[in-house]
Amino acid sequence: MDVEALRNGNSATSPAPPSAALLEAAAAGTAPSSKLNQLTESLKLEHQFLRVPFEHYKKTIRANHRTVEKEMSAVISCVSDAADRDLSRDDAVQHLNSLVSRLQGLKRKLEEGSRAECLQAQRCKARLDHLESADTENLTEWNSTRLKRILVDYMLRMSYYGTAVKLAESSNIQDLVDLDVFHEAKKVIDALQNKEVAPALAWCAENKSRLKKSKSKFEFQLRLQEFIELVRAENNMRAITYARKYLAPWGSTHMKELQHVMATLAFRSNTECTTYKALFEPKQWDYLMDQFKQEFCKLYGMTLEPLLNIYLQAGLSALKTPFRKLALPLPFSKQHHSKLVCYITKEIMDTENPPLVLPNGYVYSTKALEEMAKKNNGKITCPRTGLVCKYTDAVKAYI
Repeated sequence: MDVEALRNGNSATSPAPPSAALLEAAAAGTAPSSKLNQLTESLKLEHQFLRVPFEHYKKTIRANHRTVEKEMSAVISCVSDAADRDLSRDDAVQHLNSLVSRLQGLKRKLEEGSRAECLQAQRCKARLDHLESADTENLTEWNSTRLKRILVDYMLRMSYYGTAVKLAESSNIQDLVDLDVFHEAKKVIDALQNKEVAPALAWCAENKSRLKKSKSKFEFQLRLQEFIELVRAENNMRAITYARKYLAPWGSTHMKELQHVMATLAFRSNTECTTYKALFEPKQWDYLMDQFKQEFCKLYGMTLEPLLNIYLQAGLSALKTPFRKLALPLPFSKQHHSKLVCYITKEIMDTENPPLVLPNGYVYSTKALEEMAKKNNGKITCPRTGLVCKYTDAVKAYI
């Protein structure tokens, strides 16, 4: 995310974005360039920080819009139906009272929806204000808040929900962390741990269009698991009825998986056949939980890994040498330009001092071999193998 994208309003009285303010300060010589660069790079990593509340805001708006459409359609249908019928006075009054009651219910839902939208908008604004408050003068304090945000994110992902709430409340950063978003996920995860799929299916129905757009198979996997549980309970007739109603619509795209699962009707849950025994193992529920977490993160634009893990891995990769044991499985930090250092002179080999390859394949700098040749009548000796050859035998290496 570009830092310039963090503008909050475009009026003349709006505060300048952090990038503009920092650049002006740097030009005036009031901000150290190292702190300026550090802050600019930090802001580029805040994509998820803004994306999550914005996606939640859009989701709330869509839910409220669906509610209005559904209720208004039902009310208009009832009015049209009443107009076509010959109702008595009492029946008409009763019918109208029913419609009024329904509209009053819709009004309450709209008020609740409006409060939810305002809350989400407030959180989006709070995060924009937090990013705009970043400055070289308060960088230490800002980074401290950022660390607390990262810790809360980690706790929420690791299911330490109560601890995350306490840390957020004690640090007064409730609007800067995603407590409500992860609370929504917690309900589904807890249900899957108890081998219940109803909350997960409700979540799929609520986000059906988004999941369909991303070609998600999560709902299909939930339906398969429900079928497996019916087979496990030896309720084959219900399993067949269930398959006809909920699995058959997936046949055009997932026929192979359907055929595989349907065969469990013949093999049963106590089968020793490895192919079908795996479908009845408890780890299938763990697989569903992992799949839900992936779909949930994708829906809100989150990283699959906790931010704490990502930052730690990045830091350890950059400091791989002093933390060799701890960082052993991690890649080395990215180097935009490789550096060749001469074994003899310990100087960098570049276009001014190009590397030369000896007949035995060893590489040294031109400067080192030239000095050696001058001292030994045009001959050079490989310091690592003892090979003696003429300076003219060395070939220039490609940089």
